[in-house]
Amino acid sequence: MAPIAEAEGRRLALTNLDKVLHPATGFTKGEVLHYYATVAEVLLPHLRDRPVSFLRYPDGPDGQVFFTKNVPPGTPAWITTAEVPRAEGPARMILIQNLASLMWAANLVTEFHTPQWTIGAPGIADRIVFDLDPGAPATVVACCEVALWLRERLAADGIEAYAKSSGSKGLHLLASVAPTPSVDVSAYAKELAVEAEKALPRRVVHRMTRNLRPGKVFVDWSQNASRKTTATPYTLRARAEPTVSAPVTWEEVEECGSSAQLAFQATDIPPRVQDFGDLLAPLFAPDRAGRLP
Repeated sequence: MAPIAEAEGRRLALTNLDKVLHPATGFTKGEVLHYYATVAEVLLPHLRDRPVSFLRYPDGPDGQVFFTKNVPPGTPAWITTAEVPRAEGPARMILIQNLASLMWAANLVTEFHTPQWTIGAPGIADRIVFDLDPGAPATVVACCEVALWLRERLAADGIEAYAKSSGSKGLHLLASVAPTPSVDVSAYAKELAVEAEKALPRRVVHRMTRNLRPGKVFVDWSQNASRKTTATPYTLRARAEPTVSAPVTWEEVEECGSSAQLAFQATDIPPRVQDFGDLLAPLFAPDRAGRLP
């Protein structure tokens, strides 16, 4: 029989707790669940009211890895769901609103991916995101150089940016914006990506074309489209090690000299939260939302 845990009055059957999900370190499903319970206070605000796309890896990164956007079969009736508009017709998706629903979802073994808008205003963005993806032999060190340029460029338009590791190879930049149609945010993000390529032609590419990317940083502006999602802050990633998409300070970005300096695993995050709190908390302050020019 599966162990039963209780969260906020909900009884949860937790399965396969000894199963290794991150083989490079032997990190088990039980440790995954413990991680999410430990960081719930800082993770939940980034999930709340945003329909979640799950990137599931129930047998680890070497097993089947697949996206789930619709409400999975067997979802308990107490899990909050919402109808989400899509080009092909409306769909019903999960909202992770509290600790109980977070632990239920974590038991599915998933990365959490969310859009830049909330369910109250689909397609009206309250955040802008840049996904900085290095093409080998470039690394996150090159991403940091590009991130600093973008930070200054956004600041010139009155937009304050914050950074997090992708939990993979690169870096994400996030900023809070006054409610703006996603199509306009996406167009603005593309403009800045093109500007970055002109300013740093040996370092940046704004197009996804594979043969343009070796040795450069792809500034992916397209994740601002209303249909797109980005790895949620604090989510574990489906990798051999239990890496996390972790908020970082600008000092860490400025001082980054090797990929290891911005590579964080699950065990690194609780001490960072204790030291820094949520470095992305300003994203929730209405008075700090920038306005697109």
